[in-house]
Amino acid sequence: MNPTITALALGTSLLALLPLSASADQLGDIMARKELRCGTFADVPPFAAPDPKTREMVGHDVDVCQAIAKRLGVAAKVTPLSVEARVPEVKLGRVDITVANLAYTLGRAEQIQFSDPYYLAKEMLAVLASDPGSKPADFKGKRIASTKGSTSELSIKLNGSEPVTFVDTGSVFMAVQQNKAVGMVANTMTITKLVNQSKTAGQPMKMIEEPMVFQPIGVGMKKDEPALLAKINATLKAMDDEGELNRIWDKWLGMGTEFKMTRNDKVVPLSQLKFTPMP
Repeated sequence: MNPTITALALGTSLLALLPLSASADQLGDIMARKELRCGTFADVPPFAAPDPKTREMVGHDVDVCQAIAKRLGVAAKVTPLSVEARVPEVKLGRVDITVANLAYTLGRAEQIQFSDPYYLAKEMLAVLASDPGSKPADFKGKRIASTKGSTSELSIKLNGSEPVTFVDTGSVFMAVQQNKAVGMVANTMTITKLVNQSKTAGQPMKMIEEPMVFQPIGVGMKKDEPALLAKINATLKAMDDEGELNRIWDKWLGMGTEFKMTRNDKVVPLSQLKFTPMP
């Protein structure tokens, strides 16, 4: 066969494949494999943690993952992640989405894209009950514990304090109990739980009323996936409008739980929120 004709034929064959590759997207991949790979916390109740009896992952964020998958008509595959792995695992495509109390920050937004926020969180400081401090400014220059790679760590730096980081929340709590740090920063729910726990186990702690920072929480996805972003946003909006987000919230964080919190937020575009993004 003429080499020129062979080369042309091969080139034509390769060109024929290009539209398929160009049209493929992550949402299409999810629908084709009939599975949504969802990253959550590895062990941060009430968001996601192994059930002591079944060892299956349970929690608020697990339920959100499963609800999104159900509305997409696919199965949910929950993958436990460390706090610092939440962004890299999405960026590398090892999970399709991350639902793990992931706050919007400018640094994260450079690496991944965020859905419309589904609730608005606060980073709170807890210290020993005996500490005379009453506001975050009282702890400038002091050692405060948090999980590594979290917005809690960023908020400590923004406060002018010295972050002492650990891989999990349990270690952060013990750092305060063992006087390795004067306090700890985490989301409101985690701080509420640990302050209550400290009253019966260890040195009693108190939560400082003034938040360290205010932040929108969204679903994390790989950049340049407009179809997936649009679908997740539409799904969250439907879950909100139909009360499903509130039902999941009430189950894990509502008035019948130790957290006794009410969700008053609505799913709206990030651009409609008035807040100062963290670096």
